Amino acid sequence: MKAIYQLTAKQLVMLAFVTAVFAASGVLIYDRISSALVGQGAGAKTGTTAIKDLTDPSVATDEKNNEEVYQAMSPGVVNVTSTSIVQDWFEAYQSGGSGSGSILDKQGHILTNYHVVKGPDKIYADKLEVTLSNNHKYKAQVIDSDPDNDLALIKIDAPREDLTTIPLGESKGLRVGQKVLAIGNPFGFDRTLTTGIVSGLARPIRSEMTGKLIEGVIQTDAAINPGNSGGPLLNSRGQMIGINTMIYSPSGGSIGIGFAVPVDTAKRIVSDILQYGRVRKPDLGIESLTVNARLANALDLPVNEGVMVIGLVTGATAEKAGLKGPTNEVQIGRYVIPIGGDIIVGIDGQKISSRDDLDRALNNKNVGDTVQVEVMRGKGRTTLTVQLAELPRSARQRS
Repeated sequence: MKAIYQLTAKQLVMLAFVTAVFAASGVLIYDRISSALVGQGAGAKTGTTAIKDLTDPSVATDEKNNEEVYQAMSPGVVNVTSTSIVQDWFEAYQSGGSGSGSILDKQGHILTNYHVVKGPDKIYADKLEVTLSNNHKYKAQVIDSDPDNDLALIKIDAPREDLTTIPLGESKGLRVGQKVLAIGNPFGFDRTLTTGIVSGLARPIRSEMTGKLIEGVIQTDAAINPGNSGGPLLNSRGQMIGINTMIYSPSGGSIGIGFAVPVDTAKRIVSDILQYGRVRKPDLGIESLTVNARLANALDLPVNEGVMVIGLVTGATAEKAGLKGPTNEVQIGRYVIPIGGDIIVGIDGQKISSRDDLDRALNNKNVGDTVQVEVMRGKGRTTLTVQLAELPRSARQRS
């Protein structure tokens, strides 16, 4: 299992194209996240010195700042190893991998990447082990995960005095050129520090776990290598602003193009898990298909862009709100396509051209929110009010 994804040249070109097409969407920051996760004590604020005895970065030399941030935060970075039993046609064998993680609180919650804890052919690895900076090892369990954003929250039972927490900063408001520091375990070299800058912002990267876009990804030239996955990307105040996740590399090593999931996304996910025990995904309750010009021409559709409803979840909010599902089906080549359903072309005034647009529109919503869904029904347009429900776990696992 690879601890860092490698983007091909073709994927990088697609990345540039997608970035040019789609603007970054904002991410809702939940205030209900506990104070233990946003600083070293109650009332801690991002944008201020959150670490005791850390010299104000505006007056410290760059070298001194590097030293102080590393000394304060490296004990909060852990090594996560996974082991799974894989059965092939002839025998069973062990498969393993490793990555990094960040301690969030004194209860032993640790933030890492989903692909670090994933098993080769299972949702999670059979065994997870966390090694602290004092070399003490603990068995870890997955509390829940969000494969769409490649994040997971795991937990260990360890003495509070052994747990150094990493405060969460903000990814909103970052600027290209800001200094960043990455701490992780590349190639097994524990708690390695690399430094760099924010090279780009709002990069939409497609998750290799589910194929969905991870929004607002931070690009950095800080060296990130296999084993860094799940480790923190820090600002000069020692606050986590991102979770190191993947790199572009033709060779397999760092060439200065790394990507981190924004911490604002992680805040929302961690908050859900701590409050509900799971990540809650808002959902319309439909199965859908992206409409393009070729499909529209073949099916004689009224629009060339949008999301066609090809199935409704029985009893879901979309069906209750009056969204129409397919009435017939046609075969095009090898594919049978349900037709006659509504075509979603807008949500809350935001144009919907594809399923990526639909995901983006829903990512900024909460379970229970209502949205105005504009649809093409035959040759006419109509708008329906739909309340978002929680996406069932089974649907998430199939995605």
